[in-house]
Amino acid sequence: MKEFFNVTGLKQVLELAAEFPRSRTEVLPLDQVLGRVLAEDITAPHDLPEFARATMDGYAVRAASTFGASESSPAFLAVNHSVGMGEAPTFVIDPQDACRISTGGMLPEGTDSVVMIEHTEKMDETTIEVYRSVAPGQHVLEKGEDFSKDGVVLRKGQVIRSQEIGLLAAFGNATLPVFARPVVGILSTGDEIVPIENKPLPGQIRDINSYSLAGQVATAGGIPVAYGIVPDDRDMLYDRCSRALDCSDMLLISGGSSVGTRDYTIEILSALPESIILVHGISIRPGKPTILARVQNKAVWGLPGHVTSAMVVFDVVVRPFLEHVGGRLPEAHRRLRIPARLNRNIPSVQGRTDFIRVRLIQKNDGVWAEPVLGKSGLINTMVKADGLIKIDRDTEGFDEGALVDVTPI
Repeated sequence: MKEFFNVTGLKQVLELAAEFPRSRTEVLPLDQVLGRVLAEDITAPHDLPEFARATMDGYAVRAASTFGASESSPAFLAVNHSVGMGEAPTFVIDPQDACRISTGGMLPEGTDSVVMIEHTEKMDETTIEVYRSVAPGQHVLEKGEDFSKDGVVLRKGQVIRSQEIGLLAAFGNATLPVFARPVVGILSTGDEIVPIENKPLPGQIRDINSYSLAGQVATAGGIPVAYGIVPDDRDMLYDRCSRALDCSDMLLISGGSSVGTRDYTIEILSALPESIILVHGISIRPGKPTILARVQNKAVWGLPGHVTSAMVVFDVVVRPFLEHVGGRLPEAHRRLRIPARLNRNIPSVQGRTDFIRVRLIQKNDGVWAEPVLGKSGLINTMVKADGLIKIDRDTEGFDEGALVDVTPI
């Protein structure tokens, strides 16, 4: 067993995510896969588009027949055919001919471009003047220009968005294999915690963490399941953890990771079948006393009881584990960051990684980050914050005006 505060570096903790298995897979109808994680590579069963098609209303032509055309010297082309929508033309267009075509229509053989109707003048029923030349491929989607047959179009581990659903529909994928959303059990511990519908007595507080953590779990792609409040009772916590683990892919226990309750929490986690304590203390602030155990090959977290600490630890540490279990590729864990200028000095202590809550302010000269300072028991700092900035363990802080990266929360 690790001694308390024999802290582990953040990088080393995050590397442990790879030791946990992925979620099972399931096949869902296409209209139910938004936000889900793809469980296998998808290859193109055919070219997309499957034929060259017009992107403008006008005339399908061979581009060479329009070279040099202008308003003072138009090209004259014969029009003896038209292509109806949804039709496959069976005729061939001669070099000096044109074919009437609408947006989305299939180009007939002998043509390679489309002249916009605005750049033509109809002389009679069978002749047009062309006032502007076109290049080969202009106003045309070529066969396979979007995706080529047998090419990989989506990668295992991608999160499916609306645009990916559109692509899958274009290829006729009515169903899709995805990773099941990990089920995450959530427990709050402590004699002082009461349900939110209760009016707290002196010395008691409402159960904030079950709800804030559930929201974070859902945002990260998991299914939160609340297992209620457990008082400081060893047997009750053991039984509740056992029951939660039987039905969950991961377990979050808020409270019980601080100095005063460390032996009690570690004792319970160590007593569970097939358990090992991987981390007891992470060199971050807030959240130094965080616990990570592997129980029955599932991640069990002992999170700080203070709401801000618990939420920051989830966002920084737990979320990458949950996304891994949910099937996301490692590169998909990287979240977009917003560059901003810091509006005041922020000191830090070497040897730990600090995460500072900040509010983003748009000014005439760009985006500025204003630190939202406060104790870890105050949820107002999370409510006011737009994101977090990271101060690495080998950095003594940032000066006012420094360019920082803000990770939205």
